[in-house]
Amino acid sequence: MNRIITTLLLSFCIVHSAWCIEKGLATRTVTGQVTCGHQPLSGVAVTDGYNIVHTDQQGRYTLISPVQARFVYISTPAGFKPPLDQSTIPTFYQRLADDKMTYDFGLTRNPRDDHHHTLIVQADAQVTSVGDLDQYEAMLDDIQATVAGLGNRDVLGLDCGDIVGDSPWLFPEYIKRVARLNLPVYRVIGNHDMDYNGRSHETSHHTYEDYFGPDHYSFNRGLVHYVVINDNFYIGREYFYMGYCDETTFRWLEQDLRDVKPGNLVVVAMHIPTRLTPQQQPFAYQYGPIADQMVNAAAFHELLKPYRAHIISGHMHYNLNIEHGDSLYEHNTAAACGTWWRLPECLDGAPRGYAVYDFDGDQVTWYYKGAGCDRDYQLTAYLPGEDDDHPDDVVANVWNYDSKWRIELLENGKVTAQMQQFTGYDPKSRIDCADRKKVVYEWISPMPTTHLFRACPKDRNARLQVRTTDRFGRVYMTDAKHLER
Repeated sequence: MNRIITTLLLSFCIVHSAWCIEKGLATRTVTGQVTCGHQPLSGVAVTDGYNIVHTDQQGRYTLISPVQARFVYISTPAGFKPPLDQSTIPTFYQRLADDKMTYDFGLTRNPRDDHHHTLIVQADAQVTSVGDLDQYEAMLDDIQATVAGLGNRDVLGLDCGDIVGDSPWLFPEYIKRVARLNLPVYRVIGNHDMDYNGRSHETSHHTYEDYFGPDHYSFNRGLVHYVVINDNFYIGREYFYMGYCDETTFRWLEQDLRDVKPGNLVVVAMHIPTRLTPQQQPFAYQYGPIADQMVNAAAFHELLKPYRAHIISGHMHYNLNIEHGDSLYEHNTAAACGTWWRLPECLDGAPRGYAVYDFDGDQVTWYYKGAGCDRDYQLTAYLPGEDDDHPDDVVANVWNYDSKWRIELLENGKVTAQMQQFTGYDPKSRIDCADRKKVVYEWISPMPTTHLFRACPKDRNARLQVRTTDRFGRVYMTDAKHLER
């Protein structure tokens, strides 16, 4: 039976190849085998970034690939791990060569139970110099401490892009520095990781791919299906881009998601957020507000409707959680560089840091971890008089807030108010960003954020505290303080 299936598959490939040639679409035939040790692995998805096939009972595959494809790669199945290159780069891919037809992949069994795993997410390290990388070492120290505290749990990393800041020559040094994590780090291309000044979008990701492999791919961990895409669309002029998912990625993603049962957990990683508000905003291209979200997000969200999906993005240098619906949640992750390595906080007042997601089966919990900060450091609170816009109020910044959190004002240990959400500027960020000796760059300014809360105390002389309870029932509390000036 297997021989019959193989014969039929080869016949189809020959016919398909002939059709492509007739249509003027040049192709090549790629074959290989996927194994673990000496055992073949069947049903493994193999792709060239355009088409997806699956291995047969002998772990073999045949793929008719367009000549513009640069890689052949697999979607690593749950329970298995690809080799690591330079300690953190998962080598689930191979570069296609004109003089080579066969590409085999060898996996190892994951010695840990990946149904219970932790994902460490950072975004926007955006290093532009060796000095920035020196500061980044403190972030690596913090991540290592977090990983050590997880004991024998399965851990992987995710970098949501802008690894460098238009400085691809720093990729080798970045890879060298991050190698000490010694865990798989799956990476996303950011707009500042692209090659600018080419004539088209298709030229923009080659340098990144030379170091980290394909710019869209998937893999599985436990009961979670992970997808990474490139949604930075370079428009062929200087450094301009927009958030956009192209048709090649859409078609590949449609094929990829066919392997996922409806209702299962899907995590999609990208650099530019799909949307910054629950509702789609009117479109008018301008560098900045429109470029900072996926302009065709509605079609992208439609693909994810059958699943319980979490989108994880970066790019904005602030924290923002958006519930697009009952089964679609988007997490925008604050910057690892803070304010471009000039200030330790991000543009919304959140500390530079990273997010931690814990998966137990198909359930997930998460929190944001400030680098160099205690795990329970989840908010700041300012005494009346510290916020110029609301001088009579205690103001709290709860940077990982979503609609399931509860924010309360306490006076001498008793709850006196449920704090009111508002949009504004973190008081400390507003002061710090105005100090040009600190931030250097003229274009740096604080960003308005929706995760601010305020309440007018009944007794300004009481001990004023803010208590928050997150969606998982975890409680955090801090005293309201004066700004350090």
